[in-house]
Amino acid sequence: MIDRLREEVCALHAELIRWGLVTWTSGNVSARVPGEDLLVIKPSGVSYDDLTPADMVICDLEGKLVEGEHAPSSDTEAHAYVYRHMPEVGGVVHTHSPYATAWAARGEPIPCSITAMGDEFGGDIPVGPFALIGSDAIGRGIVETLRGHRSPAVLMDRHGPFTIGKNAKAAVKAAVMCEDVARTMHLARQLGPVERLPAEAVDSLYDRYQNVYGQKGAR
Repeated sequence: MIDRLREEVCALHAELIRWGLVTWTSGNVSARVPGEDLLVIKPSGVSYDDLTPADMVICDLEGKLVEGEHAPSSDTEAHAYVYRHMPEVGGVVHTHSPYATAWAARGEPIPCSITAMGDEFGGDIPVGPFALIGSDAIGRGIVETLRGHRSPAVLMDRHGPFTIGKNAKAAVKAAVMCEDVARTMHLARQLGPVERLPAEAVDSLYDRYQNVYGQKGAR
């Protein structure tokens, strides 16, 4: 299981590059190890071009290194805190994608004004509190903001987006979609004021997308 997750998490980092969500060595993907109090995450400061499955490190849910030749990501304690306090979460992603991070720099939620946001996020993408890297403070802010919220994405104030999912792939998808709607809403606001979708429309969109859209067994 751990070897398979190492391969999956390594491959998903290439998706961050593919969708333009990261630069240099910033950003990270992690996955919970099912049935274990462990997570798999990217090592700190290693180039995406050089990453291999063997480079992925294993940590416990306190963020401490269990297995691996490299130091874990500087965001590991934040990821670990999310896994400890949100047992339904199987994957966490952090990026500094430019449009989403621009909204975070303003400390402003992305308003749910297009159907794609209703589908994926079920409302606004919220802003979490400012916190410094290097402890579980960011994780606490993620949990406080997203617990009970339909959005799988949070914009940590003056930092950037974090996303969660039932697995690592779902969290990466949420990161891709977060950047996409952040860009669209930025462009829309350059043209003038933008109104939010009515709450009942958002509820309908979210329910259809989560429960009807796509192929059976694929969601």
